[in-house]
Amino acid sequence: MNKIDETKPFKPVNIAVLTVSDTRTLETDKSGDTLVERIARDGHVLVDRAIVTDDIDKIRAQVRKWIDDPNVEVVISTGGTGVTGRDVTPEAMEGLFEKKIEGFGETFRWISFQKIGTSTMQSRATAGVANATYIFALPGSTGACKDGWDDILRQQLDIRFRPCNFAELMPRLNEGKMPRSG
Repeated sequence: MNKIDETKPFKPVNIAVLTVSDTRTLETDKSGDTLVERIARDGHVLVDRAIVTDDIDKIRAQVRKWIDDPNVEVVISTGGTGVTGRDVTPEAMEGLFEKKIEGFGETFRWISFQKIGTSTMQSRATAGVANATYIFALPGSTGACKDGWDDILRQQLDIRFRPCNFAELMPRLNEGKMPRSG
């Protein structure tokens, strides 16, 4: 039952892409390009794209801007999920989460393990929800971005994917809260 239900119509999702890096620019950001290409290929809408340095305050400021924007439904970041001193994306993101999606990081590492073995332990990929916006933090390599999109997000952001998906829950993410403005 792990498949696309072709009887349902596709609904594009509005996505913002954030690259966290001290060295990349739009011209050299291959991981960001990989995500942008896949988002377009699979029929979703790129709402915005940014690059910020490995700085908790800068990461949070950019993500807050997007989660406050009613046109952004999903934020996907690449970079800063490792274990070095400058890798602070999980700390920045998790400080914004209202709910953490534990299974995302677990599933990402399970998929990654099949390709790179125990080196996957160095990834702190994470995900959560804030202000009815999904936030996914992927490692900075193009391979990790391909794995995260192709093997998880492509399916979970497609409302036709069965048995269930993140996209179908979007209208209910703020249940019991004031609706988003916009």
